[in-house]
Amino acid sequence: MCRQSATVCLIKPPVRQHGTETGLAERLRGLADPRRRRGRRHPFVSVVLIAASAVLAGARSYAAVGQWAASAPQHTLARLGARAVAALGVRMAPSKATIRRVLTLACPGGLAELTGADPAGADTVAVDGKSARGSRNAEMPAAHLLAAMTGDGQTVTQLRVPDKTNEITCFAALLEPYDLTGVTVTADALHTQRDHARFLVEEKKAHYLLVVKANQPELHRRLRSLPWKDVTARRYDREIGHGRRETRATRALTVTDLGLDFPHAAQAVRILRHRTDLKSGKCTRQTIYAITDLCSHQASPQRLGQLARSQWTIENRLHFVRDTTFGEDASKIHTGHGPENMATLRNLAINTLREHGHRNIAAGLRHVSYDPFNRPLDFLNIP
Repeated sequence: MCRQSATVCLIKPPVRQHGTETGLAERLRGLADPRRRRGRRHPFVSVVLIAASAVLAGARSYAAVGQWAASAPQHTLARLGARAVAALGVRMAPSKATIRRVLTLACPGGLAELTGADPAGADTVAVDGKSARGSRNAEMPAAHLLAAMTGDGQTVTQLRVPDKTNEITCFAALLEPYDLTGVTVTADALHTQRDHARFLVEEKKAHYLLVVKANQPELHRRLRSLPWKDVTARRYDREIGHGRRETRATRALTVTDLGLDFPHAAQAVRILRHRTDLKSGKCTRQTIYAITDLCSHQASPQRLGQLARSQWTIENRLHFVRDTTFGEDASKIHTGHGPENMATLRNLAINTLREHGHRNIAAGLRHVSYDPFNRPLDFLNIP
């Protein structure tokens, strides 16, 4: 069953075994074709591969994807499995309308699961949400997408948060299909929920580090009242970058016997950040509290500070990139599953470029665009 609707979207689950992972085209065959049987002319997998290749070449809209497909030479369409017509076997590219129809109807949960990275064995997985602001119209709010990303910048999956609710209701559904044994899941204060902690530790055999703010007032008050001045487990980090100088003081305290009333809580963390703007000289100070099930021999203050910073990975390496490089907030795609499926194709492009050594995604897109009908297919391992 689909994680976002009561329909069957996966004909078969994706095969994810280390060293033997199937190719993208083979995985996509596990996704059900949502179109009616009458009038189908273009193979479903071929249309999705064409869209994925076009986005990797820099396309930002249905029109751009359709233009890329219409300009693709015969050998490219043949590699993508496009429809062959007439006795000569001429390959026909799908129209913009066909591409739009497929991406509007395709199951977003299944597509995200089949095209995302496998988090098994990862050090950390960060969970955070983002709104595609351009998808807002007069009838409905903007699509809000909850995503998960590994510490090395590979997007695992994403789900669209239903209207009139929030990210909390989608947290378990987002991570349910994956093996998270031994993985530390980080999330912002919205997800500091007792049910989430139980789900991660008891069901997924994972660890957590969750930020605590005023949305948990009693827990936040008790963390603030802990004897932080007497803590000897400390770590100081200093760095200069992005026009500022920053100092972070991380302190960790074992809270197993302090009755914090939070499932599996083992340590509390306080991070005091001092930032100085190198141009204006303005200084700011921020105190962050977090809680984790990792005990002191599993996570030192240095390790806890690294885990807290790993939560920023998804904001800096996914949401920011989709906004600035792919112009996601300016996209007016809003019908059906279009917003989330286009976001999934952007995630796939980002993952693919990072797998091929491109740290700067904008530079990677330019590199691919210089040979737009071969490099996207080569990068996606389409034979």
